[in-house]
Amino acid sequence: MLPATFKLCAAISYQHLRNVTGLRRQAAVAISQELSKLSCHSAGPSTWISQVRRRSSLLSSRLEEKPFSEMEMSYIKQGEEALQKSLSILGDQEGWKTETVVDNGDKVLSKVLPDVGKVFRLEVVVDQPLDAVYSELVDNMEQMGDWNPSVQEVKILQKVGKDTLITHETAAAVPGNIVGPRDFVSVRCSRRRGSTCVLAGMSTKHGAMPEQQGFIRAENGPTCMVLRPLAGSPSQTKLTWLLSIDLKGWLPKTIINQVLSQTQVDFAKHLRQRMARAAECTGCH
Repeated sequence: MLPATFKLCAAISYQHLRNVTGLRRQAAVAISQELSKLSCHSAGPSTWISQVRRRSSLLSSRLEEKPFSEMEMSYIKQGEEALQKSLSILGDQEGWKTETVVDNGDKVLSKVLPDVGKVFRLEVVVDQPLDAVYSELVDNMEQMGDWNPSVQEVKILQKVGKDTLITHETAAAVPGNIVGPRDFVSVRCSRRRGSTCVLAGMSTKHGAMPEQQGFIRAENGPTCMVLRPLAGSPSQTKLTWLLSIDLKGWLPKTIINQVLSQTQVDFAKHLRQRMARAAECTGCH
């Protein structure tokens, strides 16, 4: 039976057979069954059989996953593009100018790029471990309107795989804010590389969220947040936020630049307050 099983596995290596419904899963199940028989008849425990069985089980579970549609693949590619472009911008240390420096050390830098326009870079340290900050920004994304006065609502429109989301964000109507109501539809992706987390995004389109009456559909991206433990102090997190936004409408650039840099400073302040309250609640329990 085992030779026949491997013939089945060899068959699915051909492109015209690889997409036959159920064939790949049938191969994975067959391998698992044969390895179970070998393990039972073996005089002693076989390490390699155990390892292959684990891998076969993992393969079988992955084959149960539905393949991505063309649109879903497009969203995944957009997210990856936003991530690569953002990291490329942050990786170039030349040409950054200081916009704002706060007493606590927070600072906003800016840079004009030929193909993007003016981008802003926030650099702060949050007195919370990376996992806690990541959870707040990613797992609790839809709660951002509860603590960030600049945000009215964040709604997840669609999830694609484990790392890609399409979201709709509505800017809050702040008294005295001359910018006016804006909203965004964005594709977001998250990646974790060792002790560094990257959250990237850019504007996209989604059938469930056409342009809304009363809002100007602004565009953002490439944009990203990079989180890493502060060197020498793993209980603190270094956060770098690259912001690139086209607010649309007839707004003077001087006003836009002032609003965006202040938005980043305010974000850091409110994030710290949110994290501090969450830490206090955790301590109470």
